[in-house]
Amino acid sequence: MSQQLVLDSNLEDAKQFARIMYVAHALTFFFSVGMLSFIPLIVNYVKRPDTAGTMVYSHHTWMIRTFWFYALWMVVGWILVITLIGIPLSWIVFPAAWLWNAYRLIKGFVDLNNNRAMPVQ
Repeated sequence: MSQQLVLDSNLEDAKQFARIMYVAHALTFFFSVGMLSFIPLIVNYVKRPDTAGTMVYSHHTWMIRTFWFYALWMVVGWILVITLIGIPLSWIVFPAAWLWNAYRLIKGFVDLNNNRAMPVQ
């Protein structure tokens, strides 16, 4: 078996695993509003070093950042609810954060399937 074939096989395995991670994030996101997303997040952190130097690495980073920014906006929304002053504003923050998270998961999944790396921002 040639070295290139092994590398291609490893990359395909890494891409398939990243697809599974996108689905896991989406399932926890839709069925628990993201409260169980820490489970695939831990797996992202564990598997990301294995993909260093490939475009799949950027997808693990994308999922990790998506989780943390979504968590931040959920905290902001709950602070608004707790203070009572921001309850009307929280009705904007929660759906906006939900839509943003959904967009990022869909975009990441589509870009992975099109062999595109995610931006490093």
